[in-house]
Amino acid sequence: MSEAELHWLHQRLQGGKLTKAEQGKLRFRLPSGLVYDPVGRIVLDPDEAVAEALRLVFTLFEHDTSGLAVVSHFAKHHLLFPTRHWGGARAGELEWVRLTHGRLLDVLHSPLYAGASVYGRTKTRRHALAGEEPRIKGRTRRVALEDWPIVLRDTHPGYITWEQFLCNQHQLLDNQQTRVDAQRGAVREGSSLLQGIVLCGSCGRRMSVRYQRDGSLLVYECNQAHAQLAVKTCQTMRGDRIDQTVAKVFLEAIEPAHLEVALSALTHLEARAKQIDQQALRQIEGVQYEADLARRRYRAVDPDNRLVARSLEREWNEKLQEVDRMEREYQALPKPAALMLSAEQREHIRQLAQNLPALWDAPTTTWAQRKQLLRWLIKDVTLCKRGNDIAIDIRWQTEARTSLSIPRLKKSWEVRQTSEQVVTRIRELAPTHTETQIAALLNAEGGASWHGRNIDREQGRLDSLCLPDPSGLSRTPLRGRDRTAWRWALLGLGRRRSVERERLDHRGLVQRGTTGVCPSLPSRSTLDYPHSRNHHGASQADSTTLETSHH
Repeated sequence: MSEAELHWLHQRLQGGKLTKAEQGKLRFRLPSGLVYDPVGRIVLDPDEAVAEALRLVFTLFEHDTSGLAVVSHFAKHHLLFPTRHWGGARAGELEWVRLTHGRLLDVLHSPLYAGASVYGRTKTRRHALAGEEPRIKGRTRRVALEDWPIVLRDTHPGYITWEQFLCNQHQLLDNQQTRVDAQRGAVREGSSLLQGIVLCGSCGRRMSVRYQRDGSLLVYECNQAHAQLAVKTCQTMRGDRIDQTVAKVFLEAIEPAHLEVALSALTHLEARAKQIDQQALRQIEGVQYEADLARRRYRAVDPDNRLVARSLEREWNEKLQEVDRMEREYQALPKPAALMLSAEQREHIRQLAQNLPALWDAPTTTWAQRKQLLRWLIKDVTLCKRGNDIAIDIRWQTEARTSLSIPRLKKSWEVRQTSEQVVTRIRELAPTHTETQIAALLNAEGGASWHGRNIDREQGRLDSLCLPDPSGLSRTPLRGRDRTAWRWALLGLGRRRSVERERLDHRGLVQRGTTGVCPSLPSRSTLDYPHSRNHHGASQADSTTLETSHH
């Protein structure tokens, strides 16, 4: 019976709490920046320094879209964050401390700053399941925003609107790295413009970024299936030309709005700089008030009561030292550039902002700023290899799509091929000209080898070896027995025309040693001395056969 009574008491108490929560009258601990007035209503903190600190946090997060960037900004400018003690001897006392990442996330996740009273953000399970270790306080988990049981909007003043709160939650979820295929992640300082927003056109997964050569070479690769399922990597492609193409399309898309972007950006920078400067001044003002209060306490005490007077004098001196320290730090901090601009400089910025590509390529523009600007307009970019091209599909934030393609970079063996025009010209000149004459004519006509140099006699000779002959041999790379037979044919021509083995080796036409397909490959000594007759019969037969077909 006692357990049943406890159960009913718990249910009645929980029912009363739910009733008060539904009416918006449930009293609980408020976060920094919100206080109860004398009649029990939730109002903004009357301390201007506290209120401005909260507004600065939300402004910085809206601009930087990263919680860690906000914490870094507070640390860089030596700004502190307020906290009020709850309960105990220091109940209601205000303390300024350094802003931490965990504290910032609590502020951004709290719907109270949006003027909403919410109940049921967490759920506690006190009964352990099978195999779980029992806990006295149970296990608490967060409830998804759309599953909150009680949400009362506009019940009290807030620092942001409900729509801004929802945008912040979406941004925080997008910054997470727990599910790489679902979230884009926060912008980083790397040189990859499409970091976090590039998708694989083959499997649909989110592609990752890999830097090579100390960060000078950018590569996009789809390796999630390889890392998780041990299968082949889906696709890999070089990213610098892809980034340049997307950036060009992006700059062309926003060209009509250059002036509006310039004016709004300048106004935003000025407002942000004033907000940061005012926050630093308010902190100094708060410390100055504490010093004045200590001075009044010291002067109000009886001078003859030295026991109390010495303690109050020491407190007054400490407050004055704190004021002096904060003033020196404020003077040492660099002033925001937006507050030091003259009218001529502002007009110059407006004119310069009309040329947005110059600002985009400016060394003062960080990669994180470029990425954030890109994400405001582009939702994702899908890449897919299609033959000799790379298809790029850009999806804008408006769900509009832009499709384009760029040529794929050639492979190493493709780059080292002589151009088709030069080969065709050699084919035309070969029946009536020697190699030296062919090389001279090609150089006079402006022909060049694959590396851009003039064609010499040996180059023309080796290229003539690779020409299609009446038997139908092709210049395309061969595989298996066909490739081995082609090497044997070239060895025969090499003996007849005294082509050095080293040149054939350099062109990849002869493998060093022997092969499993043709183990009787002639040795180096046989090739170095074409007049030698002590070579294998197979090579002699091949050479005789090829000479006969050549004639």
